[in-house]
Amino acid sequence: MSLLLAMTGWHVEDWRARFQALLPDMPIVVLGEPFDRRAVHYVASWKHPPGSLTGLPNLAAIFSLGAGVDFLFADDKLPAAPIARIVDPDLTTRMSEYIVLHCLSYLRQQRRYDSQQREKSWDDDRNQPAARSVRVGIMGLGELGQDAARKLAVMGFDVAGWSRSPKTIEGLQTFSGEDGMKAFLARTDILVSLLPLTPDTRGIINAGMLAGLAQGGRLGGPFLINAGRGGLQVADDILAALDAGTLKGATLDVFEVEPLPADSRLWTHPGVTVTPHNSAMSEPEAIATAVATQIGRLEAGEPLLNVVDPARGY
Repeated sequence: MSLLLAMTGWHVEDWRARFQALLPDMPIVVLGEPFDRRAVHYVASWKHPPGSLTGLPNLAAIFSLGAGVDFLFADDKLPAAPIARIVDPDLTTRMSEYIVLHCLSYLRQQRRYDSQQREKSWDDDRNQPAARSVRVGIMGLGELGQDAARKLAVMGFDVAGWSRSPKTIEGLQTFSGEDGMKAFLARTDILVSLLPLTPDTRGIINAGMLAGLAQGGRLGGPFLINAGRGGLQVADDILAALDAGTLKGATLDVFEVEPLPADSRLWTHPGVTVTPHNSAMSEPEAIATAVATQIGRLEAGEPLLNVVDPARGY
């Protein structure tokens, strides 16, 4: 049996070397090279070309190499094998670092002081709020969202969370479903999106949602951080809200089209921070170890962990 690496945009040889070290008795084959399709029992994928996983009669499992799995469901010829998503402490920690960094950047007005340094302007803000006065709302309360909530709370932020279905999480105020969305947005100064991309969440960060965010908070207006998926956001609505002043700033790590096209206004808008989909990078050593552990479980007759529900899309 073999493991097939099916990825685009990443340096596949780095991944092959790590998988081979972790699974020395298993051939590691790469999409685009000759290999025996009947021998493939496992696939590790990141944005594989649609249709490229057909004709694998003995496929036992597909592993996403990133936090998202929506790219898999975009393949209408995806084999009917169990799909496992990545839940790994390294990836979770990296995401929380990103969220804490940008919440603190908005709290402490870092962009303002960067601008003042360029202008050699010594101008302080004597009304600088403390973290306890700033309300962060996290959409998506899986492993990533819960970890970010805990770490933001340590910094002193007033944190709440929203999920599609009700969740009870110790020490965290939670909202759920359509009924809870209005109240959740109304108490949110910094909206953090960590939702998966599904038919239900596509375009959820739109004009209506942004209009519902708190306008009377200590930051002088609401901010947005989207480190979930690009398809969650309507870029034109975000730009319109920024132009109207109903949104003070947006940090965007994910986009509908990646890399972000050079002619996108998001690159140059003064209220937007663009990062190149690196909020929770899939570090080969950590992610390969997580996948190898899952393969070991299957080989020992144990159940696969973190299995995706195709009906829900995550």
